[in-house]
Amino acid sequence: MTEPTPAPDAAGGGSRTATVTSPTAARVGTSSEAQDSAVHAPTGTNGHQLDESRYPGSADDDDPSNGHVMTSPLGRPAHPASESRTADDVEAGIIALWHTYGQSHEQFLRDRLVLHYAPLVKYVAGRVGTGLPAHVDVADLIQSGIFGLVDAIEKFEPERGLKFETYAMQRIRGAILDDLRSQDWVPRSVRSRARDVERALERLGACLQRTPTDRELAAELKIGLGELRELYAQLQLTSVVALDELIAAGRSAGAGASLAESLPDEDAEDPIATLVDQDSRRQLADAIAQLAERDRVVVTLYYFENLTLAEIGKVLGVTESRVCQLHTRAVLRLRTKLNEQLEA
Repeated sequence: MTEPTPAPDAAGGGSRTATVTSPTAARVGTSSEAQDSAVHAPTGTNGHQLDESRYPGSADDDDPSNGHVMTSPLGRPAHPASESRTADDVEAGIIALWHTYGQSHEQFLRDRLVLHYAPLVKYVAGRVGTGLPAHVDVADLIQSGIFGLVDAIEKFEPERGLKFETYAMQRIRGAILDDLRSQDWVPRSVRSRARDVERALERLGACLQRTPTDRELAAELKIGLGELRELYAQLQLTSVVALDELIAAGRSAGAGASLAESLPDEDAEDPIATLVDQDSRRQLADAIAQLAERDRVVVTLYYFENLTLAEIGKVLGVTESRVCQLHTRAVLRLRTKLNEQLEA
């Protein structure tokens, strides 16, 4: 029930009637005074009436233009649907942008659509790059996917009622795969046969519980043994090792030497072999210096001057057979002295 209660006027003269409403009457709304006050009560933008006794302030407190935000007693915004309206506004703006682009096909409108749908490219490139080798850079995949996105925007027809995201993801994925195939030096037929061989090896390994032989693999693939060996030769092209990969599997970057550092240089000098050669030369020179004068002359003329035994005989004034005896004696003495140096 609603009872009129006299109350002093705010201006100090006369009195006005304040309405005290019970909870039941407020819900039902049977009082004429409550109906009259509800007619003149201010309303919010969402259609709900505002009670000035609970929300004190001027009449323009709920005006967004003055910087004030009307809140409920619990501190939550009085308009919780504002966020959804923002998302709806964005969607409506994209629809309008598609409509405008469909009429004019101007490049700046296409660029705005590309910026809006750019996250699709990163998502598709990440999924495609999951099964690729480590040397494939995701940034290269994203670059290829951007061309697919541009092509999808130019060829999309909104009037068909299809969802652009579904259409664009297929075009982006296709552009990335086309770019990867263009960079592959191995024909697609060889790649396909390589996958067939891998599947056959897995099936036979699971069935036989061992590594299958070439004959068993050829029978599984329904080809001859010679054809299988030719296939092996073709598949060698697909096994390429990057020079910057680590030798030991499982090591982190920088933890071990790269494969490029482990390849031998055929033209480089071996420092150990050089030291051994220098030491051998020194020992041989010491052994030759300890020989008799005639033996030393025979060794010098025969090995360093490249004279024959007959020519050495003329130099020494002896026969060729005598030079041969002197040479044999000098070699035996050198061998003995070198063995003594090694044992020492």
